[in-house]
Amino acid sequence: MPASHQPNRRIALAAAVAAAGSSILWPMSAASQPAWPNRTIKIIEPTSPGTSTDLMARMLAGKLSERIGQPFIVENKPGAGLSLGTDAVAKATPDGHTLLLSSTGVCVNAASGKKLPFDLLRDLAPIGQFASTPLIIVVPSESPIRSLRDLVDQARAKADTIHYSSSGIGSMSHIGMELLGSETKTSLRHVPYRSVSLAIPDLLSGQVQVALGTVATYLALLETGKLRALAVTSTRRSPYLPNVPTTAEAGYPGYVIEFTFGLLCPRGTPASVVRRLNTELNAIAASVETRELLARFAAVPTFGTPAEYGQANTQEVARWSKLIVAANIKVE
Repeated sequence: MPASHQPNRRIALAAAVAAAGSSILWPMSAASQPAWPNRTIKIIEPTSPGTSTDLMARMLAGKLSERIGQPFIVENKPGAGLSLGTDAVAKATPDGHTLLLSSTGVCVNAASGKKLPFDLLRDLAPIGQFASTPLIIVVPSESPIRSLRDLVDQARAKADTIHYSSSGIGSMSHIGMELLGSETKTSLRHVPYRSVSLAIPDLLSGQVQVALGTVATYLALLETGKLRALAVTSTRRSPYLPNVPTTAEAGYPGYVIEFTFGLLCPRGTPASVVRRLNTELNAIAASVETRELLARFAAVPTFGTPAEYGQANTQEVARWSKLIVAANIKVE
């Protein structure tokens, strides 16, 4: 070969070596980032076993296992007003193998003003919302209060004579009733209990006059006639209680609470994992079987993107924080 061609030959040889080297290094780089998921995925549920939220988490775990092909398990971490489980996820490795079954209650806890070891909006990333249920205002069946208007009128006529039960200071059942007082300019007396189950006997006996909770919590007692529903807090009537008016229909359009459920993950979880989980979450919510399963919780499926769920959580935290500050509620 002529000498004039030798530099071109050396360049071609160097390029071939570089190409060969890159083809060797690329698989090694990919191997250093194992495909997701490569082991069991854990859904942390920040309430006790047996609650409606816990049962919903287990339903969702089963559906995700079927669709993704890896086991999803539920681990209950109740305590500290939902903070214990939320903190565990906030501090978990952001690899898509630890998720949080979140709810509006988690946003209320984040807005409570108490010192928390995490920042909900900073330390956790949204995956998506998948279900929603209204709350419901109930009274004992023997109560003379027959409508939400009756309740407000009595609270105005006799300040601090209406006692309501809750599952604890800072709980949704507490803060939701404080919102009612704020919207109607009435003063209601709070009687906190350690759990809803402990409060129900006093509600049935009339020792407390009213309570707020999810439809699923009180549905059986409503169906047996032991409690009376005054209103649901959604913009539309619940399909499970079609004869119960909304708060807007009862005359209080500013009093709306949609109790939602969704998934969060540690901030820094790969975007590809978040997208895959969101896709599967929306597919699960769209199925007829899921709609039927959610009926057990008097809930309906919802859909959306991670960004939409993140925006909703930001708005919820701001809303409840404003109320808690205005009402001077102190949560330990």
